Amino acid sequence: QLIHLEIKPAIRNQIIRELQVLHECNSPYIVGFYGAFYSDGEISICMEHMDGGSLDQVLKKAGRIPEQILGKVSIAVIKGLTYLREKHKIMHRGENFTFGQLIDSMANSFVGTRSYMSPERLQGTHYSVQSDIWSMGLSLVEMAIGRYPIPPPDSKELELMFGCPVEGESPVTETSPRQRTPGRPVSSYGPDSRPPMAIFELLDYIVNEPPPKLPNGVFGSEFQDFVNKCLIKNPAERADLKQLMIHAFIKRSEAEEVDFAGWLCSTIGLNQPSTPTHAAGV
Repeated sequence: QLIHLEIKPAIRNQIIRELQVLHECNSPYIVGFYGAFYSDGEISICMEHMDGGSLDQVLKKAGRIPEQILGKVSIAVIKGLTYLREKHKIMHRGENFTFGQLIDSMANSFVGTRSYMSPERLQGTHYSVQSDIWSMGLSLVEMAIGRYPIPPPDSKELELMFGCPVEGESPVTETSPRQRTPGRPVSSYGPDSRPPMAIFELLDYIVNEPPPKLPNGVFGSEFQDFVNKCLIKNPAERADLKQLMIHAFIKRSEAEEVDFAGWLCSTIGLNQPSTPTHAAGV
């Protein structure tokens, strides 16, 4: 992965040094890190090749990702974040740790990154694991409904998505900028001639409007509650990693047998594994 950095050399070098801590990470829930170097204004990060691709690529193929699969994804994300925080103290190191600066640099290079940042991050506070929990919740809603969830889909769009009447957000007036479709991910459910939501409109929406949520009547109540706890706007009230790990949705997902690899292979066209995987921790 190449990341363009517009920062001072001293900070750039510190970021590279700090990234070396990822060499010590050894977890099935963390993508392998092999090294990083700076060249021609960019930091190159050498990472493990994931033959299943990224979730973004999988979502484009699948259209929507089933709740049972998202349960396994949630487990992996929580365990990965917990490992980074508890084993390597990568989170909550305050001013001495420049990981937040790296994220900010990535966000400046890839504008879409900011659309997944928590309200407190967009308002200038320091990076913390609570911010990652917001990002996870937002991503779960996107993968569940098939498009970036800001602004929220109305009942008409939800019916196109799921093939049945679904309770959605109330329609907005023609003059309101809130009705515009989001600028990054695009829904495949019917034509929409409205202009994309500008990035500053989108960021203002994240900070000042109600958080996204899963539509009623389509997903399980435990999944809905899990996402709602991830998307509380006040980080002090947002669920933390320990609370999420014992949430009913996670407990149920751990107990469920799901052929994650088989589903992934059939979705993206990889060869089916010879032995189906049913690991709860996948």
